[in-house]
Amino acid sequence: MNEKDSENIKALLESEYIPTDDSSNADLIIINTCSIREKPVSKLFSELGTYNKHKKAKAKIGVCGCSASHLGQSIIKRAPYVDFVVGARNISSIPDAVKTNGFVKTDITNDDSELIVYAKSSNKYVRKINISLGCDMKCSYCIVPSTRGKEVSIPADIIINEAKKAVDDGVVEILLLGQNVNSYKKDGMNFTKLLQEVSKIKGIERIRFTSPHPTHMSDEFLEEFANNPKICKNIHIPLQSGSNTILKQMKRTYTREWFLDRCEKIRQIKDVRISTDIIVGFVGESDSDFEDTLDIVKKVEFEQVYNFIYSPRPNTTALDIGEAVDKQIATKRLNTLIELHKQIADKKMASYVGKSFSVLFDNLNDGILSGYSDNYVKVKVDMRDKNGFVSDEAISHLGKIKNVKITLAQRTGVLGELV
Repeated sequence: MNEKDSENIKALLESEYIPTDDSSNADLIIINTCSIREKPVSKLFSELGTYNKHKKAKAKIGVCGCSASHLGQSIIKRAPYVDFVVGARNISSIPDAVKTNGFVKTDITNDDSELIVYAKSSNKYVRKINISLGCDMKCSYCIVPSTRGKEVSIPADIIINEAKKAVDDGVVEILLLGQNVNSYKKDGMNFTKLLQEVSKIKGIERIRFTSPHPTHMSDEFLEEFANNPKICKNIHIPLQSGSNTILKQMKRTYTREWFLDRCEKIRQIKDVRISTDIIVGFVGESDSDFEDTLDIVKKVEFEQVYNFIYSPRPNTTALDIGEAVDKQIATKRLNTLIELHKQIADKKMASYVGKSFSVLFDNLNDGILSGYSDNYVKVKVDMRDKNGFVSDEAISHLGKIKNVKITLAQRTGVLGELV
């Protein structure tokens, strides 16, 4: 989501600015921030100080994103050299902000849902498209509703037109984005119907989306996910905790039983990959609660897990529940979870050897073609001959989906040969 916001910001400024890799030569420096955990917020002011020290005399510095939303004017009070602050829900204000010294706008009720920005991604074969802004869930640990506001779905015609424009630019894969994509609802269209409409667009060969919420994983949605050939067979399902007690404390609105039922249905799909988010050390988490989380990890065998120690955030109701688990205990639990998942991941990756995956190649570097399989495995193919020369056909594979037989598995990806 932050990457997409950054792309939109650049697109809104492209008539006046061009990108540079040298910050000391920049006329404008924008830091787009995250505040989901405490560490990125702490890093913000360190980054600001570094840029201010090395920037040229009249260069402007701006702060955007979620930290901008909840810190607002206090950013300028703490770092007076900051020229403007624009919240995550106020991207359309960027052109005015860069022209107005001291500009601050952090209105989380602002509605940019009909803002049309044809922003290109760094990967020219894959395009990110927002389908909603904000979030209506009330997870007790999460700061997002107070930085990105209430959920608003973007009109389907805007989404469809942006996808068609992407195809005109050579894009073959679409990534649909929302804090809670599968709660999409606009003018009688739900997320399942939106997926069907996007898949009708000629030239789009792949559709991905992130992140769906377990609560809204209806049978209708899972049926479409399983049977629509354009929808890539990887899915991110944030678990957060395997304990019903902790899920209730987190206000996650589903149970471990529901989560396992959804995953069981998804596992019926050939070669599907499931990733998840898990928070350890949440307020009141006991050893038994943590064991419940490990139990689900063992049962589902997630291909990828994003693990975090609970980070108390301002404007969240978790602060009223009690104290987080002792940091030393939480760290021990995190390490236990990481080690368990390493074993699962190694087994999963090894199982791919000998199989063939369809891969969208998007990079060629030093004779190595790389890209992602349909189920989101990083795949590399060596296009060099025995003398180290790169095959003439190598570049012709970029932007194409090719079948690759996997010959070697590593924890972070696989190697293979073109079939």
